[in-house]
Amino acid sequence: MSFTTCILVMIGGALGTLARYVVSVLALPISRDLPWGTILINVTGSFIIGLFGTLTLAHGRFPVSENVRLFVMIGLCGGYTTFSSFSLQTLDLMRSGAVVRAMVNVFASVVLCVLAVALGHVVAAHWNGGAVQIAQVSIEEDG
Repeated sequence: MSFTTCILVMIGGALGTLARYVVSVLALPISRDLPWGTILINVTGSFIIGLFGTLTLAHGRFPVSENVRLFVMIGLCGGYTTFSSFSLQTLDLMRSGAVVRAMVNVFASVVLCVLAVALGHVVAAHWNGGAVQIAQVSIEEDG
């Protein structure tokens, strides 16, 4: 891990975070019944990490340096959505024949994260005088 690599990942993360915010804001008008901004971000981030990661392998069609891969896959995609990493890891498990582990990964990631949000809310609500609200503005729910 070099200083240059850290800076590249940081810049990628900042750009990914900005992209996430922009997509979330643009999707607000259609996100009344479902968090379409988040769904769009998770799907496009998963597509980008799968496409870029595969195309730019050292033995791939368009090889790039490890720093460029880290900039895009860890920085940009990580700032945009960690769901892309989750999707890539799940695909790798399935492709290696670990279908049961892949399904456990899906179940654990979704269920445990929702439970963690609920638990965090319950604890914070207790400390915060019984608050029922989590997000202050709708864009926070897409973030």
